[in-house]
Amino acid sequence: MSDLDRTLDTVDANLEASLDRLFDLLRIESISTDPAYKDECRKAGQYLVDVLNDVGFEASLRDTPGHPMVVGHHDGPEGAPHVLFYGHYDVQPVDPVELWDTSPFEPTMKEVDGVKRFYCRGSSDDKGQLMTFVEACRAWKEATGGLPCKVTILFEGEEESGSPSLEDFLDSAVEELSCDLALVCDTSMWDANTPAITTALRGMASDEVTIHAASRDLHSGYYGGAAQNPIHVLSRILADMHDESGAVTLEGFYDGVEETPDDIKQMWDGLGFSAKDFLGSIGLSMPSGEANRSVLEQTWARPTAEVNGVTGGYTGDGFKTVIAAQASAKVSFRLVGKQDPHKVAAAFRKHVEDRLPEDCRATYIEHGRNPATQLDYNLPELKKAAGALTEEWGKEAAIVAGGGSIPIVGNFKRQLGMDSLLIGFALADDAIHSPNEKYELKSYHKGTRSWARVLAALAG
Repeated sequence: MSDLDRTLDTVDANLEASLDRLFDLLRIESISTDPAYKDECRKAGQYLVDVLNDVGFEASLRDTPGHPMVVGHHDGPEGAPHVLFYGHYDVQPVDPVELWDTSPFEPTMKEVDGVKRFYCRGSSDDKGQLMTFVEACRAWKEATGGLPCKVTILFEGEEESGSPSLEDFLDSAVEELSCDLALVCDTSMWDANTPAITTALRGMASDEVTIHAASRDLHSGYYGGAAQNPIHVLSRILADMHDESGAVTLEGFYDGVEETPDDIKQMWDGLGFSAKDFLGSIGLSMPSGEANRSVLEQTWARPTAEVNGVTGGYTGDGFKTVIAAQASAKVSFRLVGKQDPHKVAAAFRKHVEDRLPEDCRATYIEHGRNPATQLDYNLPELKKAAGALTEEWGKEAAIVAGGGSIPIVGNFKRQLGMDSLLIGFALADDAIHSPNEKYELKSYHKGTRSWARVLAALAG
């Protein structure tokens, strides 16, 4: 038997014991957003330190201004790659608790239609996910006496509260944490039987703009027709952000946007995604946005300009005939490829200023500037990991993208100079952040086996 075969057999043999260790972690109420659970967060971090040390890592708790980080190191064979694995041990609050069918912090195994799953806050996001990697390392150590790669582990305790301590911590530990590659287990499979690697995440630039006109709200009978109406002005400005084909009109907006390779688009076409079902589930029927783009391409690989909120004038019950003194909008831009969020924001403000009539002025509030992340589709490690996942699941690993953002991936790239492979085993119906969060037993078991294979593949 090969070392990998012995390791996979060990994963199978240790499943019940590994679940016991995970369930002990799940019982810790590590809610990072609520100061009342500060001690519980530290308890969860210390529990993971103890688990890692038991596996053979040199692990310790690192204090921050908020909740502590967990850092662990394990040597690998000479010349083997050095990977950094990231996860987070903090969880969301459980409210509304009355909607839970079981106790939120007591792991409960259920079988429905032959599918076993366990319910608990943090089961999918992210304690169950991070423990798949830890248990894969445990199985490698037990089966072979070592790991195939040099491994550093970073577990955060503030991901669910915005990671306020993360950037400074990474700056203070650049030399310690910089590796060949980061592995992030905070994403999902394509479906219950198809593994996935997320290779792209959209960035964000967002602004709040207010158009000012008269010095006060005006009587629309007395001033209507003569005074500038900032709601009219703002409406025209927002409407002008797109042309008839759905393309964004801001100057230079598409600078840095690259076309998705044809083979990747063909893979997406083969995933069985239904635009009709996707939109129909929310009461819509026709795709919007850029013409001649698939819905997956629109949501994964193309930039957007969205109006997220508009206010102005009288919005209470009844009717009040006024011309508002000002009108505001919150606007966000999802970014892809090499788009510069600062240039996009500047282009939006120029778009506004170019359309301001006399007697009007604009003010702005900045709400964020984060670039997109894009993994090279030809990265050798991507191909190795995809092959390992395909071998485990018996279905070709889907190379997917994400419409949202995972800030840690950008931090790893900017601060530590590392690319990240995003490999997760959650499912879309895991109810993360909601009552009755769950994790499939199959996701946990085969997720652990998958990481064992990925480590072997990366080691070559």
